[in-house]
Amino acid sequence: MTKFKSQGFGNTFKNARKGFRLVVKSERNLRVHLIVASVVIALGFLFQFTGIEFCIALMAIANVIVAEMLNTAIEFALDSIYHNKYSRMVGMAKDISAGAVMFATFVSAIIGIILFGKAAFDLFLVSSL
Repeated sequence: MTKFKSQGFGNTFKNARKGFRLVVKSERNLRVHLIVASVVIALGFLFQFTGIEFCIALMAIANVIVAEMLNTAIEFALDSIYHNKYSRMVGMAKDISAGAVMFATFVSAIIGIILFGKAAFDLFLVSSL
């Protein structure tokens, strides 16, 4: 048992939406990721991605968004615990979590290059015939 009152199923979603709104409002990089994600999805429709290609693109997008949200949570938690005071270890933890976002972004960009490169090649091949 826990000393905290069970919040119920509906409140769980309410808190999750609140957290998502908070990170969208506070993190410019997440807003950039969301804009890029919207463009990728729109281009996926334009290039007539298959279901599998959309799933791959959505997983890549989700990977970056989740990494950015976890990075933000780590930064907020550490700033709260250490009251925004400089600590070498806190700086290292923040750098590592930012590195995770960068890695997820690079891998997602490579996935995008593969997906859109194939689609552009197929479009070029069909239009040249």
